[in-house]
This record gives sequence, structure tokens and C-alpha cells, in this order.
Amino acid sequence: MTTNASKILPFSRNGHDNGEFNKQEQPFKIFVGYDSREDLAYEVCRYSIMKRSSIPVQIIPIKLSEMRNNGLYWRERGKLESTEFSFSRFLTPFLANYQGWAMFVDCDVLYLGDIKELRDLIDDKYAIMCVQHDYTPKETTKMDGAVQTFYPRKNWSSMVLYNCGHPKNKVLTPELVNSETGAFLHRFQWLEDDEIGSVPFVWNFLEGHNKVVEGEVSTFPKAIHYTRGGPWFEAWKNCEFADLWLNEMDEYLKEAEKNENPK
Repeated sequence: MTTNASKILPFSRNGHDNGEFNKQEQPFKIFVGYDSREDLAYEVCRYSIMKRSSIPVQIIPIKLSEMRNNGLYWRERGKLESTEFSFSRFLTPFLANYQGWAMFVDCDVLYLGDIKELRDLIDDKYAIMCVQHDYTPKETTKMDGAVQTFYPRKNWSSMVLYNCGHPKNKVLTPELVNSETGAFLHRFQWLEDDEIGSVPFVWNFLEGHNKVVEGEVSTFPKAIHYTRGGPWFEAWKNCEFADLWLNEMDEYLKEAEKNENPK
């Protein structure tokens, strides 16, 4: 199902009235990797962020067709690229005009927490911040049959807070993103290790890998990442936390219908 999110959810949709916001506060920019096979996943991700956010946010999909049409992305897609945004995600600082902080996140994520809590973790001494997973998947395929790849720092790049104005991030030009290797980009090899800050794993909670410890609130996910594949794929309809995503989808679709057919 494809819908026009801009018609469904106005910018201020976040569970709060506009008057609650400081009028001088600039929206926090969130770039979401968009894949044409996962349009509904993107819409639900977007909805889940905006519904719970207590700060102004601006959500921008990184769409391959738009990147190509605008002359920002021209590299051929490799056989091991499981999504349409495998490399274009690294254009985030460029797309944010190398100003302030911005976030990138994959589209296969369901937000359960207020994005303000994540933004408040930002520390200007870092060039980027992310969940530093130690993740080695057991499966050989994921999603709808895509090849599962293995590499150091896997999934670190699936949710990144970028200090877009940091001098080191200014190397992330379209020219570099279109020419550098996957290893260079996904392992953040333009940075020193001490320039990469850490975020609690609950903000990129990997379904099938991370675990909730009963009674320990610090392990409860604030953002569930269906990295192996989510319930919008037939093969993963019974994955862990599928019910939470399906409930959010139902709510999103009802909201979409209500906005498309106002009484």
C-alpha cells in the first residue's frame, strides 16, 4: 500500500498542540532510508516517530529515484546491497547542509519512545553517535530473500546521530559517497574511534538479537529495528514484536483513512 504521508500527517502531528513548542525551536531533522519495497514500513516508522515526539521534527525520506534525479547519487547498485539506501544514507550531513545535528535511521524501525529523549543524548564533542552493536547474524538471508552480509560494526550505520557541522563530516560529499567502498562508509573510516559516541542499545533494539530483561526498564526498547525482516514481509510475519508493529500499522491506516475521507 502506498499513501501520501504529507497529506495524512501534517508537520505538527506529534500528540501535542503546536502551542506547547518553543516557537524558536528548529525542527530536528530525521532522514529515513526509503525502499520502494517497504513503503508501508516507512509510513509506520514516520507515524510512530511523529505520534510520540514532544519536539518539532522534520522527517525526510531518502529516496533513490530522487537522489538520482537530483544528480546526488549515481553509483550502480551492488549485489550485496539489501536496500535502496545502502550508501545514500551517508549523504545525511550534506542533505542537512552541514549544519547542526540530524539523524539517519532505516525505515524498518518502530519507535516506542519520544525522540526528544534520544536528541537529549547528543554530545557536541562527537562527530557521530550510534548504538555500537556487537552483532553477527545467524541467518544467511533477510527481508524478502536478500543476502545477509557480515562485517565489522554491522548495524552501527542503521541509526546515526550526525554532528553535521563537524569538520570530519564535511568529507561526506556526493562525490565521496558515490565512490568509496562499503567498508569505508559503514565502518565510519573517515573518523577516529574517539570521535564516535555511544547511544544505549534500546534506541536501535535489534529484533532477534537484543533481549528484554524482565524488570529492568533500561532494557525495554525505545526503537525496535526489524533488521532481519518485519511483518510486512510474509516470511517474517511472526517475528518478535510483530504484534506491536501490526497494531501501529492499523492505527496509522485508520488515521490515514480519516484524513483522506474527513466527515
